Amino acid sequence: RARQLKKLREAQPQGSHDPESAGLSPGGEPGERKGKRKRESEEQPSAQRQKKLKTLKHQPRSSSEERAATEEAKKNEKIEGDETEKKENTEKGNQSTKEELPLAASGEEANCPPSNVMILGDFDAKPVQPFLPQWLAQPKRVQKRIKDNLCPITDVPGIHPRLLKKLQINGIESFFPVQAEVIPAILQSACNGYLMGPGGYRPKDICVSAPTGSGKTLAFVIPIVQVLLDRVVCHVRALVVLPTKELAQQVSKVFNVYTDGTGLKVALITGQKSFAKEQEMLVQKKVTGYCSLADIVVATPGRLTDHINQTPGFSLTQLRFLIIDEADRMIDDMHQNCLNQIVKAAFQVESGSGSNMLFQRTKPGPLTAASCCSPQIPLQKLLFSATLTQDPEKLQQLDLFQPRLFTSVYSEKNRDGTETEQDTNNKYTLPEGLSQCYVPCDLNSKPLLLLYFMLKMKFTRVLCFTNSREASHRLFLLVQAFGGVTVAEFSSRLAPNERQRTMKEFDQGKIQLLISTDATARGIDVKGVNYVINYDAPQFIRTYIHRVGRTARAGKTGVAFSLVLRIQERRFLRMLRDAGIRDIKKHPVKGNSLKPLLQQYEGALCKLEKTVKVIKMGKKIKKQTINLHSLLQFMLSTRISVQDPFLCLRQHHFSVRAVFVGASL
Repeated sequence: RARQLKKLREAQPQGSHDPESAGLSPGGEPGERKGKRKRESEEQPSAQRQKKLKTLKHQPRSSSEERAATEEAKKNEKIEGDETEKKENTEKGNQSTKEELPLAASGEEANCPPSNVMILGDFDAKPVQPFLPQWLAQPKRVQKRIKDNLCPITDVPGIHPRLLKKLQINGIESFFPVQAEVIPAILQSACNGYLMGPGGYRPKDICVSAPTGSGKTLAFVIPIVQVLLDRVVCHVRALVVLPTKELAQQVSKVFNVYTDGTGLKVALITGQKSFAKEQEMLVQKKVTGYCSLADIVVATPGRLTDHINQTPGFSLTQLRFLIIDEADRMIDDMHQNCLNQIVKAAFQVESGSGSNMLFQRTKPGPLTAASCCSPQIPLQKLLFSATLTQDPEKLQQLDLFQPRLFTSVYSEKNRDGTETEQDTNNKYTLPEGLSQCYVPCDLNSKPLLLLYFMLKMKFTRVLCFTNSREASHRLFLLVQAFGGVTVAEFSSRLAPNERQRTMKEFDQGKIQLLISTDATARGIDVKGVNYVINYDAPQFIRTYIHRVGRTARAGKTGVAFSLVLRIQERRFLRMLRDAGIRDIKKHPVKGNSLKPLLQQYEGALCKLEKTVKVIKMGKKIKKQTINLHSLLQFMLSTRISVQDPFLCLRQHHFSVRAVFVGASL
């Protein structure tokens, strides 16, 4: 710009250098034209510099280019200041020129960034696209079709001959697709023994999402038993955490079958026994200290937390496998605190270790040369569920290490016999042999529909689900009052022994209809269920998946009926459609089919009303009897002598009937 100004001054005639003789003509036209040209010539370099700065501003530059651009801007500003000062001295009399220069300078100062600010680039803000981690986006695909993809047990590499013999004794000749994929993966993670991962590194965690009845329990029982076969000292090496007592009992039975004759010991802690008896199953006190009596512990979260905090000698410092069955429920039901306590107990420094601090187990951190000098037993987490969440934020709570995901695939056969994968973005998979139907109905006709299915359609071995234990109990009393159906209920109202007996009778075929809450919806392997009836439509898709998964297990066929109120129909179908379930059929039942049952049904309702009244009165009398017993104990302990004892009882709100019932009891 300085060179351009110099050329401009040299090009002017000698007479025009004097500001007083600027060649003004009458009207000022030549002077205005000359001043205009001068302003244009002065504004042109300024506009070019601003354009250059603007172009540089929008281009991403490196740090060296930024420094060079900043130094050039400083140099240009210095030259511009010198020239402006010189111009003010030489062209003092030219008013128009003197007014234009400050304006141009102010415009340049407004557009030009400060010399001490570095421009990094002005990019347009783009919306952040959500993405899944690679292990979730690219899982290991497992075939959903069980019958067409059976794998002989001898074809799966690495299984111990003793376990192969056990499998054959129990009638298992082939593995399901999930078992054929997961068993070798777990065995590979412990190929160098349970004290070290493959290659000396920490083994990867494993997540399995497969339909109900696809054999997930056996997929972790077989490899864990095999890995622990060579153990010498008894310690808790494997811990299985399950949400319900019934499911824990079922898994414990499978472990007992395959550990029989191996020397491995399995302990079940669910609260069904007293706390002291469970402590005797876990630890034993000797002269040298406490020693463990269990290699594998199957537990529910609450009872396990109690033993971690209150049982002396119960240690998880040698824990190798942490199995979380029904992992999505464990996360959703706020059992995260239990999982944190397990991990904390697994890496807890044992008291009285003294000089053995070097060999104590520490929580793994970054892989360094120092961490490799002291190898330790790794803790591997195995997650199993039919509805495993794919929310990275929820899974992050479990602190998984380089996890691998095994998931089922929707596939269907073409005419030529080949299989094509359908939409793999579907969230959940259902058993292959399951047929789904829904029946639109009114609230008053729901009990009649259940009776119609049992008596007219001749349904057998039916598992019926309700949303609450009160609804389950009332429906059980109604069907019992109606007659003609062998019915039982299963809920938390019953004692553990009664629930166990009821489930055994249902397995033996002595009960045609079992009315249950969601206590049997997850993981329970009820053999021979032909039909599942959702008496109350489930509110969540996961509840639906687990309910209908009680039938069509292990490659068999089954039918699931859902009684849906007309006001719920649209929401129910949308819930299934969003989960990728589109093969549900509408199965309307005409009102004429229910008319033959109406008269007997009304009589059953009257019986139900009387039964409910008797039950309520019995609860009231029982409560008053208990209070009466405590009052009489108080009178005897304080030796109160009352002339009219009934007056004393009435003052304490007792009825005369309660007194006589209490006396008879």
